[in-house]
Amino acid sequence: MNDDEWMRHAIRLAQRAEDQGEVPVGAVLVLGNRCIAEGWNQPIQTNDPTAHAEIVALRKAGQVLDNYRLIDTTLYVTLEPCVMCMGAIAHARVRRLVFGAYDPKRGAVCHALQLSDAEFLNHKVEWTGGVLQTVCADLLGDFFKARRERSRNPGRSA
Repeated sequence: MNDDEWMRHAIRLAQRAEDQGEVPVGAVLVLGNRCIAEGWNQPIQTNDPTAHAEIVALRKAGQVLDNYRLIDTTLYVTLEPCVMCMGAIAHARVRRLVFGAYDPKRGAVCHALQLSDAEFLNHKVEWTGGVLQTVCADLLGDFFKARRERSRNPGRSA
C-alpha cells in the first residue's frame, strides 16, 4: 500500500474516535508494508491525557514487537503530532512519519515546534506532511464545528 492508502486507514480510525466522542485523530504504524499497530484518540474514555492516537499505536507496537524501539517503522497519523507525541515518536526511533492535516497552533513537527530538527534529540525522524490534508482537516473542522454548535444550542443535536 502507498501513503494515501495507509492514510485512508488512519482516517477510518479517526472516525472511530469521533464515534466515541473523541477528537477524530487516527494513527497506523507500519513495518514492511504491514500494519503492526493502530490507535485512535481515547483520552476521554480512558481518563488518560496521554492516550493520543500516536501513543496508543506506539504502545501496541511495542507489545507486538516486544521492543520499545520501533526501528524501520512508518507512522501514519491524521494530524501533525503534538510535542508529547513527537517526543515519543523520536524516542521510539520511528524511521518515518506521515501526517495529514497541519496543526499551526500545536504541531511539533514543523509548526509551533520543530522537533523533527531538534539538535538535542539523537534520532531524526523523516517526515512528510499534507497527505490527504483536506480530508483530514475537514474531519477535524467538522467535528469542532459540530461541538461548538452543540454548546451554543444544548437542547438541539447537531
